[in-house]
Amino acid sequence: MNQWIVHKFGGSSVADASCFRRVADIVEAGRSPREAVVLSACRGVTDSLLGLVHLAESPEGDYLAALDVLRTRHVELAAALVSPAARDAYGRDLDRDIADIAGMLHTVRLIRAAPASVQDVICGYGEIWSTRLFAPFLRERARIDGEVLWIDARRVIVVEWGPLGPVVQWSESERNIKNLVPPDFGGRLIVTGFIATTTRGIQTTLGRNGSDFSGSIFGALLNAAEIQIWTDVDGVLSADPRLVPNAQVIDQLSYNEAMELAYFGAKVIHPQTMEPAIARDIPIYIRNTFAPSKPGTLICSHPTSALKVKGITSIDPVALVNLEGAGMIGVPGTANRLFGALRDAGISVILISQGSSEHSICFAIPEAQAARAEQAVRGAFDTELRAGHIQSVDVGLGMSILAVVGDGMAGVHGVAAQVFDSLARAGINVRAIAQGASERNISVVVDGKGAAKALRAVHAGFYLSPNTLSIGLIGPGTVGRVLLEQIAGQVERLRALNVDIRVRGIAGSKRMLIEEGAIDLQSWPELIENAGQPLDLEKFVNAVQADYIPHTVIVDCTASADVAAHYRDWLARGIHVVTPNKKANSGPLSFYRACLAAGRAAGTHYLYEATVGAGLPIIQTLRDLRETGDDIVSIEGIFSGTLAYLFNVFDGTEPFSSIVRSAKQKGYTEPDPRDDLSGVDVARKLIILGREMGLTLEMADVRVEGLVPQELAHCGVAEFMDRLPEFDAAIAKMYAEARARSQVLRYVGRIDASGKATVGLTRLDAKHAFANIALTDNVVRFATSRYCDNPLIVQGPGAGPAVTAGGVFADLLRLAAYLGAHL
Repeated sequence: MNQWIVHKFGGSSVADASCFRRVADIVEAGRSPREAVVLSACRGVTDSLLGLVHLAESPEGDYLAALDVLRTRHVELAAALVSPAARDAYGRDLDRDIADIAGMLHTVRLIRAAPASVQDVICGYGEIWSTRLFAPFLRERARIDGEVLWIDARRVIVVEWGPLGPVVQWSESERNIKNLVPPDFGGRLIVTGFIATTTRGIQTTLGRNGSDFSGSIFGALLNAAEIQIWTDVDGVLSADPRLVPNAQVIDQLSYNEAMELAYFGAKVIHPQTMEPAIARDIPIYIRNTFAPSKPGTLICSHPTSALKVKGITSIDPVALVNLEGAGMIGVPGTANRLFGALRDAGISVILISQGSSEHSICFAIPEAQAARAEQAVRGAFDTELRAGHIQSVDVGLGMSILAVVGDGMAGVHGVAAQVFDSLARAGINVRAIAQGASERNISVVVDGKGAAKALRAVHAGFYLSPNTLSIGLIGPGTVGRVLLEQIAGQVERLRALNVDIRVRGIAGSKRMLIEEGAIDLQSWPELIENAGQPLDLEKFVNAVQADYIPHTVIVDCTASADVAAHYRDWLARGIHVVTPNKKANSGPLSFYRACLAAGRAAGTHYLYEATVGAGLPIIQTLRDLRETGDDIVSIEGIFSGTLAYLFNVFDGTEPFSSIVRSAKQKGYTEPDPRDDLSGVDVARKLIILGREMGLTLEMADVRVEGLVPQELAHCGVAEFMDRLPEFDAAIAKMYAEARARSQVLRYVGRIDASGKATVGLTRLDAKHAFANIALTDNVVRFATSRYCDNPLIVQGPGAGPAVTAGGVFADLLRLAAYLGAHL
């Protein structure tokens, strides 16, 4: 005969008519011809029933009105699900129950108190009502083979209450199930969860999480092949998703792992619930009613999951009590006296930590019990405290316990180191540590104010790629927009290489967009317009620097000095900076040095390859030369794609002003061409290279010969363009003189080891390396001790959105490599 499969559905799974239909779909799709379905009360009904008792205990409580609300809810539910005949039969049973409850509540009103037995009877009706409705509903759908049999668990499960809760009387319960369910039964059992009967025949409940316990009990009684607990989440999560947005579904857990996680506050499944399944080695699946196609989490004796750490969870608030004194060293029985006193005071100890010196013992308890615990400890050691043998009993409030759980940690080197490294990086101080010999659990006590941060940091250490980058991009203009397109095109490929790039923030000049996970890079323009918010740079950076993601990167694609002014502070607070913005590196030398120092002190990276030559490897080449011991004699080059274009095109046949106007119309120049013609941009690039050479250059040290006539330096752009032809003759004359000598005109920047830096229009031999370049090429020549007779030349497109964005993207990948990625 086929083995049973037991399903248990929680209250959220049977909240309303649509939920009932969804549960029926799942039950009808079952793999086995014999399945049991254990149901909780409809969502909120158990609490409402308990609320009736409290209303009855109060002289002013209108319990009858609240009872009528419950009746109406179930009547309407029946009307939506079953035929009129079934609805009427259900309604008659319901009305008898309502009358019985009203009678019990009337008694409670008279005596102003409700005995526990009365509360048990009243709050157990929710499961009766839900299952008594689901059975005819499933039967009328007629989509399964076999019978649909309603089982009242009060006729099956017999328990006896003890100090640890209800203890199942297995022999009697097994006889009961055999009497109710024939050996050859085929179909579906619809079973009430939560309720049972005592050995004296009195109705009782199985306590909170009782319906889960019912599912496990019936799994054991039916010798089921598996138990499926259906809830409203996809399975057991690696952490609380309210605190850790990146929490993931754990594929498999051992029974021990599940119990450890449950003990430390994870919403897994109550340890007591698992006992019958563990005793008979029945696997338990945690699955989502609202996403039944997902596999959920398997809890079994021998999981095959590859994860070393299964979950990170926390308990708070707790108090940390520390008993300390030299008189404790080597004295037998101290721990016995301590914990005996706590036992007698009814104190629940969650965690214990003691150093091998025996100089102190600390333990964690629920914070609500702190005052009682301190009183008990001081009373037990009053003599030693007065004699000075024990120096102190300290109680720290507002603490949290962080627990890292996983069978795979046993015997594996470096797990504890990873826990403490993650906490250290997050700036979390550890107050106490505990680890059992099984190595299944590492627990630490931390200040409660930093508990969420600690949880996220440790979770990231185990569950996220160490190369996960939280990116905030500032300036989604010409270059920034293209960079986002390039990232979007490569993000999946990079993830396969263990590099997880998450653009979580985009900030324009007026609006910003922030996402908890990652922004959809295909639709960010619409999102920032419709779902964005006014720009607040501090708020933006704070949001991007999430403590549950290992690394934060600000990518500045603006040309703003105001944005660049924040680099030092960002680097100091642990944020990496990648930028093509030249303002910080060519501004005051003191600020440039402060940025570098901040990065060194905080262990952050400051990458700016695209500030010179866009995507060309200019800065990296310079660094490689110097770091391998070469001496830089000089660097010279054409550093402006705009000026390269102008003097490649200018051949004397067309006025220079006309070529400038045409270049402006094609978008080759800045909106104000004087920004290019002034030579200041080239000077900034020379300063950046000079400082990379170790020179102490400031802007005032660079001799710049610009191409903007003094008379046009301060007028409007339109006037500048209109009057520029007045100065064509001077440029034409320079061209003619150069041509007569077989020379060309090129706008060149040059710097040497002495610090001499010049920028200006230069005549070069027609055979010079700078004379024969493509229209907008940059070309840079390095003369060094090694490359003296034949200087090293780097040449290629040095301007344009695609190549500049590519240079920034390359820096991002270089950063990932620095952080440990293998690209």
